[in-house]
Parts: sequence; C-alpha cells; structure tokens
Amino acid sequence: MELGSGSLESLGMNGEFWSQRRVFVTGHTGFKGSWLSLWLQEVGAKVHGFAMPPPTEPNLFTVAGIQAGMAGHTVGDIRDLALLTDAMRSARPEIVLHLAAQPLVRYSYANPLETHSVNVLGTVNLMEAMRAVETVRVAINVTTDKCYENREWFWGYRENEPLGGRDPYSSSKACSELITASYRDSFFDASGLSVSTARAGNVVGGGDWAVDRLLPDVFRAVLNGQVLKVRHPEATRPWQHVLEPLSGYLLLAERMYAGGRPVAGAWNFGPRNEDARSVRWVLDYLSSKLPSVKWSPLEDNQSHEANYLKLDISKASVQLGWEPRWHLACALDKTLEWYTAWSRGLDVRALSLAQIHAYQSADLG
Repeated sequence: MELGSGSLESLGMNGEFWSQRRVFVTGHTGFKGSWLSLWLQEVGAKVHGFAMPPPTEPNLFTVAGIQAGMAGHTVGDIRDLALLTDAMRSARPEIVLHLAAQPLVRYSYANPLETHSVNVLGTVNLMEAMRAVETVRVAINVTTDKCYENREWFWGYRENEPLGGRDPYSSSKACSELITASYRDSFFDASGLSVSTARAGNVVGGGDWAVDRLLPDVFRAVLNGQVLKVRHPEATRPWQHVLEPLSGYLLLAERMYAGGRPVAGAWNFGPRNEDARSVRWVLDYLSSKLPSVKWSPLEDNQSHEANYLKLDISKASVQLGWEPRWHLACALDKTLEWYTAWSRGLDVRALSLAQIHAYQSADLG
C-alpha cells in the first residue's frame, strides 16, 4: 500500500510537503522517535537521527528495522555539543524534531542530576547547534504534559498556564520549555527560525519496553506469568496512542514552515476529555481483552506522582485543525494487536506501517 497525498490531506497535512524534506530527529532510537522516524521515512523524508543506542532490549528501533531507512544515523549523547553540531551540519536539515530525553518520572527520583543534565543541558545544546546551522527553518522541542504546575484540578491545562514540576523529570521539562522560549525571543525571532514546544499526554503503542510505564509493565507481567503490582490505580492520565501526538508534530512543523513566527509557541496535543481515564480503567479494559492480565494495587509513598492531569487541546483544534482520531479503546486495541504480533514472531515493521495507514484513514474521533 502506498501513501498518497489524499491520506495526508485528511490529516490537514500537505501530501507533498515531506517528500525529500531533510529532517533531523534527536532521540530517534527511542519509542516515540522510532515511530516518528518510520512515519517520516514512509512519506519520503530524508531522516537523519541523533541518539544514544536504543534504551531497552528488545526495542522498536531494532525489531522494526528503523535504521535501514535512515538517511543518517549518529550515535551520540545530546550533551555532547560538538558531536551534535557536527551531525546537524552534516545533515543540513530544514526541520528539527527534538525527542532525546530522560523520559521517566521514577527514574528521575533516583537520578536527578542525569535527568536535569540530559533534559536541560541537552535543550541548550540543541539550541546552540541550531544557531550554528543556517539551513534550519523549523524546530519543535517535544516536552510533556507534566511540564505544567499541576494543581490537581479537573479541567485541562492550557498552553498559557504556569509551568512547574515537583518531581525532577517534570521540573527538567519545565526548564526545557523556558529555555526554548528564551532562545526564541533572544535569537531565533531575528534569524527567522521558527521554534515551538509540543506537550503530549501519556502515549501507548506497540514497541515500548520502558520500565515503569503501564503497558510495557503489563505485557512483561503477562509474558512472565506474574501479577503486576500497580502503584496508583486511581490516578487519571491523558492516554493516547503514540500516533496522535506525532501527527500533531508533523502538522505543526508544516504550518510553522509556511507561517513562521506567528505559528511558533507552545502547543498541546492530548486526547479528548473522555479519554482521560484512570489507571484502573485501562487495566480493566486490557484484562477484558486479555484474561492473562493480572494486577493488584501496591502502596508507594516514596515518590510523588500527580493523581489527575488533563490537557486542553482547543488551540491545536482551532488554529491547526488537529483532532484526535483514535479513542482510548481503539488505541489499546492497536497496542494489543502489536504486542500479540511481536510475540508470535510476525513482521512488526509491516504491522507498524499498516497501523500508520489505518490512523491516516481514520475518521476524526
């Protein structure tokens, strides 16, 4: 099956825009970065990646053969400014998508220095590298819904809400947001480089094997015949399939390329309100589809995690025409389909591409 312009235009995207476009992706070996790189490859972009080796074994980057379709693949630490700048100069990108990060809340409690170093200094290095590479027209720094000062209220956070972060991970991402805004105001407005930040919800999807993420933990427990211990079953999160925010990043990049500074800023790409569900709801849904899913609550008072978090996506909806396409039940079904195929030794690259095609042709949720 080939991607035509119609399938992309149904997402509000120009089907010809990405063909042969030079794109630089940091963190392309991670879960979201691998899905994004695969999608960009499929629409004909020349994708150059900069990242550490895949963070888990197994990993999506390897099992889906992402490297084979890369125009460039540099293994390196985002904190190495010289290597990062050299790689970006070599790639001569028009668009930069920054996903390299230390992405885990619980890990950040055990490793706060590393978390801040990667997420804060890494952002500064990215900005400095872009200042040195004159081909860059558009850049998006992917942060997180957790960059907001969470007041545990029951409505979604808008892009103009205060930033904050009690845990080291959230704090580091709030800092990354501030750094991006500072560079935009201090340097990039004058140079014509359009820079935004993108905040997404809790993503699910095939190929994630990170520790302390709900669905990877569920599937590990199933494979090992274990009962999963769950820390905060009543916590509510803005769950969404990984393709949802990725579609937002791609649409935003295209609009920024055409519209420049007026489009630059902070953007939320979260699910619809009804898909902000509790951990318990997700587990109950999974166990209804896969009876081998077994879990029990576990009290954990050692680390703080927010109980309630939602995003307001009105800005992206009104100004970009972006809307979520897969409701949470569909997102979980697609994730189950992927892990089932992987466990049976099937071609998960082909399945991943098929899911991308299905997402592009889906009606708005």
